[in-house]
Amino acid sequence: MSDVVDLQQLRVAIEQVDEDLLDALRRRMDLAEEIARSKLATASPIRDQRREDLLLQRIRAAALARKLDAHEVERLYRFIMEMSVARQHAWVTGLDTIPLRVAYPGIEGSYSHQMAHKRYAGRSGGVLLSGFDTPREAVDALRQGKVDLALLPIENTTAGAMYDTYDAIAEEGVTLIAELVDEVHHRLLGQHGAKLAALHTVRSHPQALVQCESFLRERLPHVRVLPELDTGLAAQRVRESNDPGLAAIASDSAAQRFGLEILERDLQGAKGDFTRFVEVAREASPLPAEVPCKTSLVMVLENKPGTLGKALLVLAERGVNLAKLESRPLPGSPWAYRFFLDLEGHAASAPLEAVLRDLQPYTQSMRLLGTYPRVDLQPE
Repeated sequence: MSDVVDLQQLRVAIEQVDEDLLDALRRRMDLAEEIARSKLATASPIRDQRREDLLLQRIRAAALARKLDAHEVERLYRFIMEMSVARQHAWVTGLDTIPLRVAYPGIEGSYSHQMAHKRYAGRSGGVLLSGFDTPREAVDALRQGKVDLALLPIENTTAGAMYDTYDAIAEEGVTLIAELVDEVHHRLLGQHGAKLAALHTVRSHPQALVQCESFLRERLPHVRVLPELDTGLAAQRVRESNDPGLAAIASDSAAQRFGLEILERDLQGAKGDFTRFVEVAREASPLPAEVPCKTSLVMVLENKPGTLGKALLVLAERGVNLAKLESRPLPGSPWAYRFFLDLEGHAASAPLEAVLRDLQPYTQSMRLLGTYPRVDLQPE
C-alpha cells in the first residue's frame, strides 16, 4: 500500500513541475511580446539567427551540466523558439496600427540591413524588417502586398550598377519614392587570432569583391575569392566554418553580429566608397513643388540606326540633365536592351513633360519608374 501512496505523491510532484513549466513558458511568451515591441522600435528583424544560435549553444552546455541529453533538450528549445517567433508575429499582426513592413536583400549584418536600420529605426508605429535572398524576391514580396516598401542597393561609386536591382524594378507594379546614399566601410573579417598569411579563401558579395579588388590583389594575391549572395551571409559562413583560413569582406555590424575579428579595415581605399539605395513602393508619394527632384524611367528604343543618339538629343534640346544612363538586356529579345535613365527634375514639370512627349516616337515602350527627392550631398 505504501508503494501506491509513494507513486501517487510522485505523480502529484510531477504535475506540480508541469504547472511550473507551463507558468515559465507563459512568462517566456509574454517576454517575447516585449521583445517584438522593442524590435519594431529599433528596426530589427523578428528573427535573429545569431541570437538563436548563441541561445542553443548555452542551452546545450546547461543541459550537459544537469546530466540531461543535450540533443533532446536542443530539439525541445527549437520548438520553444518557434513558438516565441510565432507569438511575436501574432502580436505584430494584432496591433491596431500595423507597423511599416520593409523588405531588403540580405541578412542581418549586411549593408542593406545596416541602411534599413539607419533609415527606419525610431519610426513612430514601428518597423518590421524582412530580409530576402535577392532584390527580385524583395520586390516580388512588395508586388504581392506582403510588405509595404523595399529598400534596394542600386549602384556603387566603385563597382557601378547593381543589375539585379535594375532588373527587379523594370516591370510594372512598383515605383521609386526615394533615394539614399551611404558610405561603405569594408572590413576583412575572420576567426579570432587568424592571420592574413594563413588565409586561403575570402568570401563576399560580388560588388564588395570588386570594390576591394586592389586590396585583394596587393595584400592577398594567394587567396581564392568566392562570391556570396550577401556580405552578411559571407560573414555567417566564416563563423560557422571555424576555419582560420576563411575570411569575409563585410561590415562592422556583421563582425559584431557574428562574433568575428576585424583583421583589416577600410579595404576600399582612402578615396571613400558610396552606395546608392532606392526606396520602392507600390504607389507614388506626393512631393512638394520646391523639393529638388530626380525622375527615373525605363524605355525600349526602336531598333533603328541612330535612335539612341536622337533620344539623347531630345534631352539636350529641352535642357534636361541626364544624371545616369544604364542598359540591360531585354528578356526574350536577343540583342535588344532596356535603357534606364535618371533625369533631374519632376516628371510633372514642363521640361520633363516635353521630354517624355518627344521621346515617344523613338520608343517601343516607356515607363516612369518614379519621381523622388534628389540626394545631392554625400554623407560624412
